[in-house]
Parts: sequence; C-alpha cells; structure tokens
Amino acid sequence: MATPFELRITASAQDIDELGHVNNVVYVRYIQEVAAAHWDTIASAELKAKFLWVVLRHEIDYRTPAFLNDEIIGTTWVGEYHGAKFERFVKLVRASDQKVVAESKTMWCMIDAKTMRPARITEDIVNIL
Repeated sequence: MATPFELRITASAQDIDELGHVNNVVYVRYIQEVAAAHWDTIASAELKAKFLWVVLRHEIDYRTPAFLNDEIIGTTWVGEYHGAKFERFVKLVRASDQKVVAESKTMWCMIDAKTMRPARITEDIVNIL
C-alpha cells in the first residue's frame, strides 16, 4: 500500500456549533473530503470516470475539540479490501499542538459509474492506493 495522504483543512465559522467548537457532523465532512482528495490525487481521469465510491459505514472516535480557524491535518490510508469493499482510515490532527481531534474507520464500496452497481476492486486499483 502507498504512504498516507495528507490534506489540510481550516475550521471555518460555519463548522462551529453552539458549544463553540467544530460540530461532530462536520468531522464526517472532513473525513469525506480527505478521502475524496486522496482519490482525486492518485486516480487517473479514466479511473475517475469509470468508478465512484460510496460509504457503507463510518466509525468515528472523537478525541478532543477543534475550534474556529484551527488548521486540521487530515491523514488517510487504506486497509484491507474484499470484493468491492475497502477499509479507509482517517486521522484528524490539530496542527498547532498535534492533538488528535478525531479518528475514523470507513468502509467504502467501489461502484461502476455507468451501472451504479458494486465493482470488484482489481489489482490496478490496489496498486495506486
């Protein structure tokens, strides 16, 4: 498997809830943004046109709050795969103090962009991840 991929995200005003920190639902968006940026960076135009990814399951552990204007480093890497399913891990770390704000394990399913049906993950996909 390839080395972990990083994306930096800055917590904006719309990410903040009534408690003054990044809302838990926003972390789901951050996790998806990191995963999507990884695929967008490594996949060819042909692969992006042929395949899409959908989430089957998220598991998220919230560790410590993030606040307005915090820079978050999202790191992602993939785990095991079987058939059309792939594990993807994301760790969100506050850049200023390196504290983990959240960690996730997501089960993704690759689908054929034309048929919208699950597509078996092949070695050429595995080799770029």
